[in-house]
Amino acid sequence: MAIAKAERLMNLALCLLGTRRPLTKRELRESIEAYLEAGSDDSFNRMFERDKDDLRELGLVIETVENLEGDTGYLARRDSNRLPPITLDAEEAAALGLAAKVWQQARLAGAASGALQKLRAAGLPEDVDPYGAHGALEPRIPVHEAAFEPLMLACRDRRPVVFDYRKANAAQPEQRHVEPWALECWRGHWYLAGWDRDRGAERVFRLSRITGKVRSRAGRFSVPVPDVVTVRETVASWAGETADRSARIRLRTDAGFPLRAKATSVRELGDGWDELEIPYGHGLDAWLVEFGPDVVVLEPEELRADVVDRLRAVAKG
Repeated sequence: MAIAKAERLMNLALCLLGTRRPLTKRELRESIEAYLEAGSDDSFNRMFERDKDDLRELGLVIETVENLEGDTGYLARRDSNRLPPITLDAEEAAALGLAAKVWQQARLAGAASGALQKLRAAGLPEDVDPYGAHGALEPRIPVHEAAFEPLMLACRDRRPVVFDYRKANAAQPEQRHVEPWALECWRGHWYLAGWDRDRGAERVFRLSRITGKVRSRAGRFSVPVPDVVTVRETVASWAGETADRSARIRLRTDAGFPLRAKATSVRELGDGWDELEIPYGHGLDAWLVEFGPDVVVLEPEELRADVVDRLRAVAKG
């Protein structure tokens, strides 16, 4: 539905921008396939008025003109809908160049590259290399999960979804009904933040634990979507970025460098092991499991038990 509406709005905008004289409703209906398929005049009129209002909200200046015969026509003059000149300095151009390179493994790769080309065509100086100033940097946001694209579209279109999700300490996945808010990347992993309808609470889901297909559901969201800052704080908390305690672990020498970067203290134990004190918050057990046999939890006991449970679940497949 969202794609069909976007296509209809684009066709209407092109018609209004491409005409030299005002077009009547009848002419617009005959020019746009979606309007031709409208079941009745009333249905078309409602659709057209909604589309016209949506385009105006998006910033398109649409004029209403009455011709000599008394018919009302519509057009969008190009001089009234032209963007101001785009001027970028070298640092801004470099930032856009790096942003375009980030999405090379995602669906957005083509859009990012196309946007950069349009900026170049719109006035980005030819002697400015968006990549040159920071050529040594090669940013990447890898996207390997099949759930990424359908969830990205569901977040954009505000559509509830259903998917099977296997928690780290569970042997079998279970179905979740979610109102998706946003996708966030933490420590190289993608997370979905949203409202879990079954539990009546906000939840964060790691995309790599979603099994099977993500399926869309009809209907609207039942709770308001928080602002982006709040969503990021939610993901940070669930991903273990918010810590209120400390944990002691044993870590093999020359292993687990991300853990060492977080450590508040490191003590050599000998025999190829070190003892680290690290911040302990929600999600730390899931992170420690990723280091496998290189990590042994010393305390607290609850963290040790959580890690053991997760390892047993992994062993069961």
